Amino acid sequence: MVSRYQYDEIREILQFIKELQTLDDWSFDVFALSESGTSQPIKYLGYDLLNRYGIFHKFKVPPSTLENFLVRIEEGYCRHRNPYHNNLHAADVAQTIHFMLCQTGLMNWLTDLEIFATLVAALIHDYEHTGTTNNFHVMAGTDTAMLYNDRAVLENHHVSASFRVLKEDDCNILQNLSKEEFREFRTLVIDMVLATDMSFHFQQLKNMRNLLTLAEPSVDKSKALSLVLHCCDIAHPSKRWDLHHRWTSLLLEEFFRQGDKERELGLPFSPLCDRNNTLVAESQIGFIEFIVEPSMAVCSDMLETILGPINAPTPADVAPISISEQTDSSKAKDGLNLNCDVQAMKYSIPKPWVGCLLENKKRWKEQALKDAESRAATQNDSDSPSSPQHCFIEFIVEPSMAVCSDMLETILGPINAPTPADVAPISISEQTDSSKAKDGLNLNCDVQAMKYSIPKPWVGCLLENKKRWKEQALKGKQKLYILYFVM
Repeated sequence: MVSRYQYDEIREILQFIKELQTLDDWSFDVFALSESGTSQPIKYLGYDLLNRYGIFHKFKVPPSTLENFLVRIEEGYCRHRNPYHNNLHAADVAQTIHFMLCQTGLMNWLTDLEIFATLVAALIHDYEHTGTTNNFHVMAGTDTAMLYNDRAVLENHHVSASFRVLKEDDCNILQNLSKEEFREFRTLVIDMVLATDMSFHFQQLKNMRNLLTLAEPSVDKSKALSLVLHCCDIAHPSKRWDLHHRWTSLLLEEFFRQGDKERELGLPFSPLCDRNNTLVAESQIGFIEFIVEPSMAVCSDMLETILGPINAPTPADVAPISISEQTDSSKAKDGLNLNCDVQAMKYSIPKPWVGCLLENKKRWKEQALKDAESRAATQNDSDSPSSPQHCFIEFIVEPSMAVCSDMLETILGPINAPTPADVAPISISEQTDSSKAKDGLNLNCDVQAMKYSIPKPWVGCLLENKKRWKEQALKGKQKLYILYFVM
C-alpha cells in the first residue's frame, strides 16, 4: 500500500516530468515547477540534469547520495526565506547553464568532469545566501565579512559551505573521484562561483574581450565557464517578459528588505534598496543596456570562437559549381569563391536572448515614460527621486573619482614631498628662547600640512551635472539614463 508521503512524492515527480518537456528551452518557466506542486526544484531538476549528462554512470555516483546532497543544498537555499536568492533561482540558473551546454554545443568542448563541475557550480552558486549584498555584510561588519576579510564575502561562503556538505559521507557525490579529479573539480567550481561576484564583472568582460581580439585566441576553460555561469546568473532580463518581470519584482523586494535593515542599523541606503525612492523601470533599462547585453554579447563571441574549430565547415559543405558552367578563365575565380564561401560560413550559436532583451527593454522604456509623467503630475517635485543619471554620478562616478584622486595623491606625494626649505622661515630676532621649540613644531606641522594635491577639475563638473540632472528629473522629462547596480 502506498503511503501518503509516497503518494505526494509520486505526484511531484509526475508534475515535474510534465514540466520537463520544455527544459531545453531558453525561457523555461521555473516558476511552473513550484506552482504545479513541486516543492523541491533543486532536488528534481538537479537529479534530472546530472542523469541526462550521464554523471551517475561515469563517476559512480550513488543515486541516494545525490538525493541527500541535493536535499541539503535545497534546505540551505531556503534557510533565509529570500524572495529572490532561493532554490528557484538556483534551479533557474542550472537550467540556463544546461541550455548553454546542450543548445550551443558547449558540452562538446568539455570533458565529462568539467560538465559535472559546471552543473554542480550552478546548483550551489548562491547556497545559504542571506538575502543581502556583499556591501551590506562589509558595512554591517558581519561575522561572514570578518571571516573572508571583506572580499567576495557571499561567494566565498557559498562555495565553502557547499564543500563542507560534500565532506559528509551521506552527501559525498565525489567519493569515487580520484585525487586528481577531485582537485580539478574543486578548483573549477571555486573559480566559477567566485566569478559570480559582481565586483569582478567589468574586469571579467574586459579580459575576455581583449583575449578574443587576438589573431589566434586560446580560451582557458576555467575562465570560459566562469563567464558562462556569470551570464546565466544575471540572465533573467534576457528571458521572456513575464518571467523577467516576475524575477525583477522578487529581486527588488529583496533589495527593499535590505534597505529596511540598513535603516534599522543606521546605515546609508544601498542603491535600489530604499523602497520609497527607487526608479524601477530606469534601473532595469540601465542594467540591460550596460550589464546584461554586453555580457551576453561577449559570451556569444567567446562560444563561437571556442566552438568554431569544432564545427568548422569544409569545402564539401559548400554547394558545388557545375563544371559545364565554368570557363577556363573562371575556374580560378570560382575556386577563390569556394574558399571565401567556406570562410564565410562562420559557426553561429542560437541566441534567443537577443529578441527577449530588445522586447524587455522596450517595455521598460514605455514604463519609465509613464512613471515620469505620473511623478510630474503629482506636483511633489521636492520629494521626487533623483534621475538615474544623478544616481549613477552619486553612487558610481563620484566615489570612483574620489578613490582615484586619493590613490594618485598617495602615490605622487613622496615624489613631490615638501621640505622645511619650502616653508617661509621665521626671523630669529622674533623668537624668544621659550618659543623656539614651539616655532620648530609649527615648522614641522606646516611641512606636513603641505600635502601634495592633484588638480581636480571634475569636482565642479560633477556638481554642476548632478544639479542639472536633478532639475531635469523634477520636470519629469528623463528618457534613458544609466544606472548600474550590484546583484
